[in-house]
Amino acid sequence: MQSTNHILMIDPAVFYANPETMDSNHYQDEESAGPTIDKTAEARKEFQGLRDMLVDNGICITEMKGRKDCPDHIFPNWLSTMPDGRLALYKMKDPSRKRELTPQIVDLFSRSYKLDLDFRDEPTEGANLESTASICRDHVNKIGYAALSARTDIRLAERWADHFGYKLIPFDTQSHTGKPIYHTDVLMHIGSEVATICAECISDDAQRKMVLDSLNATHEVVELSMEQLLSFCGNALEVKGPEGEKILVMSEAAYKALKPEQIKVYEAHLDKILHTPLYTVERYGGGSARCMMLELF
Repeated sequence: MQSTNHILMIDPAVFYANPETMDSNHYQDEESAGPTIDKTAEARKEFQGLRDMLVDNGICITEMKGRKDCPDHIFPNWLSTMPDGRLALYKMKDPSRKRELTPQIVDLFSRSYKLDLDFRDEPTEGANLESTASICRDHVNKIGYAALSARTDIRLAERWADHFGYKLIPFDTQSHTGKPIYHTDVLMHIGSEVATICAECISDDAQRKMVLDSLNATHEVVELSMEQLLSFCGNALEVKGPEGEKILVMSEAAYKALKPEQIKVYEAHLDKILHTPLYTVERYGGGSARCMMLELF
């Protein structure tokens, strides 16, 4: 099972460009950092637009309220569920992001899933792993793809892969700034039949070939340009409709940046492509549609 019909979303209590996260997230608007430029109203409107679009298309949404001291709570990157009902909790890099995984959230999900792996108390300084944002999962073929960065530590990624029985394919990247891309799900997504990746940003030739060979062996692959990466074309998610339809969800900016031939590839493998404006979330949060959706299997 690659995709699910059930998604967790967090309605933000506050939203602004978080200064804590900017050292690793190069997609935020650095000139607008801090709570003095409050974008909560605009972000909540975009959140509601994405949520309502999903609901209108038969996707089941579990909605929770965010904390007032967590400007990135709209991005639930701190737990993951597996198709076999197991639950994993993760170690976030920045203090405000660590606060997002509240005892109430842990308690709620521990009732429905078996807590099977917990990285929160990992003692190694600088060793972080941020859920599905750090490891893009091909559940059908049991492969995990990980772009290494300050938020994706190779040691923790290997422990995750060994624990769940997945083959790990790690690689190094360079963003438009020359620094590593902070999350793997910014540059790629994996669906049931089609996968998308900006292979151009993989900095090592051998690693790039390894990643593309692996993806081409299991999926039809859509390759993105660096310009499309900046429009968050890679930050999309396949969800399952009420009748098993395969639906790809992305932002309006991402959809507009796709080429007609790329859209044709998606349409050959998917029943629908849904998109909605997320310009505020993208500009100030440095994330897009996939970052706002956590799969509940």
